[in-house]
Amino acid sequence: MSPAPSSTLARHWIPERSLLSDAGLVIAFSLFTGLMAHIAIPLPFTPVPITGQTFAVLLCGALLGARLGAASMLLYITEGLVGLPVFAVAAGSFSYGYLAGFVAAAFVVGWFADRGWTRELPSTIVAMLAGEVAIYFFGLLWLAHLVPEAEVLAFGLFPFLIGDAIKLAAAAAVLPAGWRLSRPR
Repeated sequence: MSPAPSSTLARHWIPERSLLSDAGLVIAFSLFTGLMAHIAIPLPFTPVPITGQTFAVLLCGALLGARLGAASMLLYITEGLVGLPVFAVAAGSFSYGYLAGFVAAAFVVGWFADRGWTRELPSTIVAMLAGEVAIYFFGLLWLAHLVPEAEVLAFGLFPFLIGDAIKLAAAAAVLPAGWRLSRPR
């Protein structure tokens, strides 16, 4: 099944695809993710802070689709690697796995969005839950190399579940609302 021309909300709002519009969207969401990284709450019992990044990543995939969403997260990581202040402050390399998870999550959520899953709240939640699983998979896999095995979930999962549920709910509410506010084309 091929996706509809306006399967993502960004494509609905900007139906004429061009290299310039795609590049602009990729850059905009990479910078938005960097901005959201600075909404951070350090926790004294874990080296991984609570940030606004997951909100941005979920929206990125849902709005841009798999290809552009993943490209935006790759650009975001590149911006940080060249020294731009776009990463959340975390001790050492504790967040590397989560960063890899951002690329996977944007792709996964975008894959669902490309197939029209972000038009209604229940299916948007499913798509974004799949994205959260991708973030946690890579984040916890990396964290397992840095902390004792018995502490991986305590450091990298449990403290973040409530906050991520709130961010997911906020991001998921944006998409169906955006579709309803859009004029039919």
